[in-house]
This record gives sequence, C-alpha cells and structure tokens, in this order.
Amino acid sequence: MWRSGSDGDGKTVVCIACGTSLRRSDAREYDKEGDRWSRRGKEFEHLCKSCYRSLCHQPRDDLESLLVDIADDEHLSREAFLERYYGAVEERYGSADPEEPES
Repeated sequence: MWRSGSDGDGKTVVCIACGTSLRRSDAREYDKEGDRWSRRGKEFEHLCKSCYRSLCHQPRDDLESLLVDIADDEHLSREAFLERYYGAVEERYGSADPEEPES
C-alpha cells in the first residue's frame, strides 16, 4: 500500500548544505556513498529541495576514497589540497588537458 502524503512521524531534519530545518517529508536524502537505494545499516543526511537541485548529479564513483586518500593531513592548505587532488585525478584517470598526451 502507498503511504499517504502526510509526514508520518513529523520528524525534522537539517539541510547539511545551508543549515535550514525542515520537515523530513520536504527534504531529499543524501548518501555520501552515492547509493541511496542500498538502505541497510545507513543513516542518511538531508538536503532541502533548493540545495538538492543545485548539486551536480553526475556519477561520483571513487570520489570519497580519492578524497580520503589525499586528505591525510588535517592542516593541509586549500592550495596544497587542490594540487594533491588534481595530481591524484591525473594519476587515476589521465590528463584533463586535451592537448596533453596521456602517459
């Protein structure tokens, strides 16, 4: 049977992007692993509809592990982090520059 349109438990959640509090039924689920359909053992974070629409909805396979691999120092500057990120992406997927040959 389909659920009614009511907000069953009246739970309130907070948008992880902008901090707005909203009813759970008005929010969109966010799964940092990119697989919100696999629900077993997970607690989801939430986004308001406006923040959800502004997200890039492209596949992000391996993104979480890539970020964990390069962010091993909590005092890493933004510039150093971006250099590591760009280098790791080039190493895994090749150059983003169409003029540069892949190695």
